[in-house]
Amino acid sequence: MHDEGEFSDLDLSEVRLDGTPWRQRRFVRCRFVEADLRGLVTESCSFDECDFTGADLGDSTHRGSAFRTCTIVRATLGGSTFRGCSLLGTSLIDCRLRPITVTDCDLTLAALGGADLRDTDLSGLRMREANLVETDLRGCDLHGADLSGARLLRTRLEGADLRGARLGPDGYVQARLTGATVDVEQAIAFAAAHGLRVS
Repeated sequence: MHDEGEFSDLDLSEVRLDGTPWRQRRFVRCRFVEADLRGLVTESCSFDECDFTGADLGDSTHRGSAFRTCTIVRATLGGSTFRGCSLLGTSLIDCRLRPITVTDCDLTLAALGGADLRDTDLSGLRMREANLVETDLRGCDLHGADLSGARLLRTRLEGADLRGARLGPDGYVQARLTGATVDVEQAIAFAAAHGLRVS
């Protein structure tokens, strides 16, 4: 495969890496099922509606790439790095994620229900309307993250740093927040969500 190529509806499960970074490639509805992509480097690539079920993306690096409405199920991402990427509407279900580095990324509408992301730095991420039901975010740095409209039912946020993060009223009621660090504005919002009056 060459740089700046476009690939649609291909089965790339048997793709072999030669150590060359993928740059400005576009993949549409391609299948990477069970593919060995360990150590892959992508730069400004886009993956639309691609299937990474069972793929090994461990120790991979992605800079400015977009994974839009992709299916990433039972995949390995431990040791991977995402910088300035979009995972808009992508499902990451039953994946091995830790340790993972995610910086300046957009996870709007992403599905991370039940994921184990304990002690991960997720500060400043855009996670609007993401599915975080029963996700383990204990000890995470979520400072300045945008969780507006995120589904936080039984989300584990014990010990997390939430200062400056945006949470909807439901988040203060549905998530588990024991020991989380919040700012004064959030403390007032928490009290209001639980029916308390602050004067």
